[in-house]
Amino acid sequence: MFILDRKNSIANSYLSQLRDLSVQNDRQKFRVNLQRLGSLMAFEISQVLHYHSQEVSTPLGKYQTNIPINHPVLLTLMRAGLPFFQGFLDIFDQSECGFVGSFRSTEGEKEDIEIKSTYLTAPDLNGKQVILIDPMLATGKSLVDAVNNMKRKGVPEHIHIAAVISAPEGIEYIKNNLDIDYSIWTASLDEHLNNKAYIVPGLGDAGDLAFGPKLDN
Repeated sequence: MFILDRKNSIANSYLSQLRDLSVQNDRQKFRVNLQRLGSLMAFEISQVLHYHSQEVSTPLGKYQTNIPINHPVLLTLMRAGLPFFQGFLDIFDQSECGFVGSFRSTEGEKEDIEIKSTYLTAPDLNGKQVILIDPMLATGKSLVDAVNNMKRKGVPEHIHIAAVISAPEGIEYIKNNLDIDYSIWTASLDEHLNNKAYIVPGLGDAGDLAFGPKLDN
């Protein structure tokens, strides 16, 4: 498991602004900071992909370097994941992309919350490296549900689960419920979930902060 804020970098400034009540009312800045963290996380993940040697011709000679064999497939959970996803797409600019629509079908205590996926579009995933992008890894149920639905599009070689903020309960749920090769990348591992399944200290509702409050059915 990779945790970005356990080393000093500019990422900690972006993360602090996402959490700060005095900054959160600026939706554009909130989205930009999510995008920045996506780009930084994409760079970290890029270091563990498969590479091959390639020679290129310059005006003055030859240059040999290692480049990724393939860009990973990027999948994000809408709507909160879109700004974070854009940061990954800025780095993996030739990647195929997919989108998952999920929602809490029940509310209440965190043990009672159920997640339903209503929409999935994705390319062929067989044997590919996939980055599954969601800013908040809370209960872990939406990510596990997304992975189970993804299998209809093929079984990936490896899934990189990328989150801005994660809760220990969500990490444990994924550990106990995923039967596919995966790794977890997060900017911060927070303390716990409250009884409504929100991450503490967290930052609140990432989707509402990025795009405005939604009208519940």
